[in-house]
Amino acid sequence: MVRPQRKIVACLGSSSTAGKGQAFDWMAELRRRPGNGQFEFRNFGVGGDLAYNALQRLPDVLACRPDKVIVWVGGNDVLTLVSRKVRRFFTFWKRLPRTPSPDWFHENLAEIARRLKRETAADIGLCSLPPIGEAPDSDDPFQSELNRRIKEYSAIVAAIAHEERCGYVPLHEALTEAVRASPGRAYTAFNFLPFYRDAFRVLVLRQRPDDVARVNGWLFHTDGVHLNSRAGLIVADRLQKFVQA
Repeated sequence: MVRPQRKIVACLGSSSTAGKGQAFDWMAELRRRPGNGQFEFRNFGVGGDLAYNALQRLPDVLACRPDKVIVWVGGNDVLTLVSRKVRRFFTFWKRLPRTPSPDWFHENLAEIARRLKRETAADIGLCSLPPIGEAPDSDDPFQSELNRRIKEYSAIVAAIAHEERCGYVPLHEALTEAVRASPGRAYTAFNFLPFYRDAFRVLVLRQRPDDVARVNGWLFHTDGVHLNSRAGLIVADRLQKFVQA
């Protein structure tokens, strides 16, 4: 008996898409689910990528001739806008030709959507952005600005999905609702040392990301930026709906 060819689901984004290290591996979760044997999930997530970088890698996605494409990118665009430290580092590391801005994010994500529509027959799902930090009503300046920008950039994603007639995956809405029901710590500054420490815990010491989250005092995140399983399962459920549609 010839097995039916599996549908290719290409997943484009940054570390939250890649699901490595301290980030919840939602693709592995979807692969485990009994009804998803018909899908082949391709991981095009690269840590640290902005929408600009994802656009540069789009030919790899196009080459796999996907049936569905999930685009989840933008968290690093927000971090580079809010944190001068992150902006300096990412500008060098990711060779950014311009200073990150909402307009540039819109430009890059819209071009990703347009090219996917033009060069594939795939169903396209654009994902809004999960919260960074867990204090939606915080007075802390850094957390407050993150909240504002995450909301702003999620609105940009929704607008592009509408303009380009793509699918829209409301991760921001679903996770904000969950965080509001059980608020936690504010994310008050970005520091590289804790990120390296947590990566060491997971990749070298083989600690589970959820255990790292508990040590760090987060409810929905591992480190304030990357999601743990509590939030990651919400993401997986939302993406399951898109994949099955």
